[in-house]
Amino acid sequence: MLTFSIAKHLKARSLLPSSTYFIQRTMSTMKAVVVEEYGGLDKLIYKDIEKPTASKDSVVIKNHIAGDAGEVTEVGEGVTDFKVGDRVVHLAGSGYAEYTEAPTSTVEKITHDISYETATAAAIQGLTALTLVRDGYPVKKDDYILVHAAAGGVGLLLCQLGKHLGAHVIGTASTDEKCALAKENGAEFTINSSKEDIVQRVNEITNGVGVHASLDGVGKATFDISLASTRRLGTLITFGNASGPVPPVNLSVLTQKNLKLMRPTLYNYLATREESRRWYDELFALIKQGVLKFHIHKVYDLKDAQQAQKDIQDRVTTGKLLLRP
Repeated sequence: MLTFSIAKHLKARSLLPSSTYFIQRTMSTMKAVVVEEYGGLDKLIYKDIEKPTASKDSVVIKNHIAGDAGEVTEVGEGVTDFKVGDRVVHLAGSGYAEYTEAPTSTVEKITHDISYETATAAAIQGLTALTLVRDGYPVKKDDYILVHAAAGGVGLLLCQLGKHLGAHVIGTASTDEKCALAKENGAEFTINSSKEDIVQRVNEITNGVGVHASLDGVGKATFDISLASTRRLGTLITFGNASGPVPPVNLSVLTQKNLKLMRPTLYNYLATREESRRWYDELFALIKQGVLKFHIHKVYDLKDAQQAQKDIQDRVTTGKLLLRP
């Protein structure tokens, strides 16, 4: 997946008057991908927009990788935790651009032994995977865990974390090649969803009991499968909408097996500075220990954002896609 939801996080601004274009382009504009109206991929427009400046309690970041990671170039009033030159990762909006203004509450420093590419891959997908297995369902040794889209960015990390925690990871993917990749990253079992019955295979693997937890980032297309695959007293976590949002659920379906149902969002784990630092510290420690490795499918130029999005829609990618301004 790309780093951010395009419609939510890209903001469009008007071009400056043509009479001042050259001067302003060299002093106060930047290249960015913007969405000015809803539509197809052709609505992702690469253009010049106004360069941001730092306001109170914010910093301006020159993005080395669009969306998440870069270098602080300006600090606003009241900022004491950051200085110009700091290498940082951020979860601010308007990230498909050369520069981003970010509230300091969304920014964390990164050390020089973590690349901007790794930091970007880690920020959204790494934190998502970590919070799922640590808080959403605290994975324990010998648990059976079902991971949908196991060859995707979050899926590969869930396979790695599940193996690290001693769980039996069952990964689903749409091709034999993607199943092989999931196995390389820690899945003990894989299910080719294009030619195998997932529920049947889960029952075979777990002797008819089902998994302790289903971690479902696909959404609408797999919710019922996850429900059927989860054992009595188990946990179903739906955390993504790759196939569309899950339709309204009659909660009485949970009573059949006394299931727990959760729909988390990452940002509610990062609501305070203390929470943010806790999760980032654990994530970066796992990276430095070699527990987590990030599969980067390709780094695209920012101007090629349309192609990157098309590749995702065509399901020809695995792991993480990055954009470089």
